[in-house]
Amino acid sequence: MLKLLLPTILSINLFANQIELSGTVISDNEKIITSRNMGYIKEVYVNEGSNVKKGDILYEIDSSNIDSNKKEIELNLQILQNQANNIELNLKRYKNLLAQDLVSLYEVEQMELNLTNTKNMINITKAKLDEIKTQYDYLKIKAPNDGLIIKKSVKAGELSMPAMPAFILTDLSSLLIKSDISEANLNDIKIGQEVDIEISSINFKDKGKISSIIPNTNGMTHSFVIKISFDKKDFNVYPGMYSKVLIDLKK
Repeated sequence: MLKLLLPTILSINLFANQIELSGTVISDNEKIITSRNMGYIKEVYVNEGSNVKKGDILYEIDSSNIDSNKKEIELNLQILQNQANNIELNLKRYKNLLAQDLVSLYEVEQMELNLTNTKNMINITKAKLDEIKTQYDYLKIKAPNDGLIIKKSVKAGELSMPAMPAFILTDLSSLLIKSDISEANLNDIKIGQEVDIEISSINFKDKGKISSIIPNTNGMTHSFVIKISFDKKDFNVYPGMYSKVLIDLKK
């Protein structure tokens, strides 16, 4: 009878030195894509499920608003330049008249001051023109990194507002497994500890490492969040996949 019980006891002890957790694959680099400018969306080039490369154009905003502002600034610049040319021409004449004592020095100095102020206004207007030209680059919203579009919230013809979420882009090269662990087991784990992971839906098994231990935002659960880094190798691993985590407890 003792011989029959011994394997069972050993099995229980072995199991007691390990815990199995349920986890979810997440991306450590997930971005909400928005625009800087307000305007109607001219074209949308990607959909949910699209794989994109860094620099790919995701959508484009109509340039009508910027076009009108640019024309207005260009007109103001031309007016200021014409004013400066006229002032320079009159200043030259006034200096000749000053040499003949036909005008006062004060009049010449006022004209020189007017020319300086006009040139300053020209420089300010040129800077505004340069600034508005850069806004054209922001009309084409591009992917900040390689990744997968997991949510699309815009359509062509809609009004795009600054900070309005348009896409969610997830980086498949920066995946983690997120799981909850009981407060009672905190003393048995540490950052850098190696664990066994499994994603059964794709027959993926490998080792991972605990990269962070974070208090749960819901204090009533008395649990902590752990994140586990791993190498997905050539497997098609996506955020949201269910995983198992097997941790050997410290002795």
